[in-house]
Amino acid sequence: MTTAISLHGAFDRLPRHRHRQAYVALVLAGGYLEAGDRGRMCVGPGQVVFHGAHESHQNHFLARGARVLNLPARGALPADGLGQVDDADAIARLAERDVNEAADLLRRSVRPSAARLEDWPDLLAAALAADPGLSLAGWADAMGIAPQSLSRGFHRAYGTSPKRYRLEMRALQALRRLPAWPGSLATLAAETGFADQAHLTRSLVALTGQTPTQLVG
Repeated sequence: MTTAISLHGAFDRLPRHRHRQAYVALVLAGGYLEAGDRGRMCVGPGQVVFHGAHESHQNHFLARGARVLNLPARGALPADGLGQVDDADAIARLAERDVNEAADLLRRSVRPSAARLEDWPDLLAAALAADPGLSLAGWADAMGIAPQSLSRGFHRAYGTSPKRYRLEMRALQALRRLPAWPGSLATLAAETGFADQAHLTRSLVALTGQTPTQLVG
C-alpha cells in the first residue's frame, strides 16, 4: 500500500469497507470509533489499529475529526489488533523519509492498549470470531435479547448483520488456515463451518476475489 496521512472531518463516517492488504493505522490527532473484524474500539492520539488482509471495518469520527498515518504492516499482527505508542510524531517524521523503517519503529515501540468496547454487540462479535458456527438464536436467548433487537443493534454497531459477520468470520478463518492446510478443501470447509467445498469457494471469492487454488498458487 502507499503510505499516506488521511484527514477526516468532525463526525465523518466511513461505511463498512474492506482492504485487500494488511496495514497499520496510527492516530496522530483526534479520534474515532472503529467497528471491525477485530472488535469495536474507541481510539485517540498515539493509538494503533492493526488491520489484516481482507478484514473489514467501519469508522465514526469524533468531534475533532482525525489525522491518521497509514503504514504497511510488518510481520505478524497482534491477535487483538490494538496498541499504543508513546511518540507518534517520531514515527510520522520517520515515515516522511522511509515508510518501512517507520513501520519497524512502530512495531518495536507498540505496547498493549485498553480502548476496546464491551457492550453486547462486541461480546457477540467476539463470540462469532471465536466460533463462526455459533447459533445466533441460541446466543440471543442466553443473553435475553429478542432476535429482531439482536439484528438491529448489531447492525447499528458494526455496519453489517450478525449473519453476514458470521459468514465473513468463517471465510477469514478459512483464509488464514489455507496456506498451511494439509488436507482437502472439503475437509477445510467442514472444519470452518461451511456446507461444502463449493460454499467455501464462493465465500473466499466474495472475500478476496480469488479462488482457493489461486490464493495458494
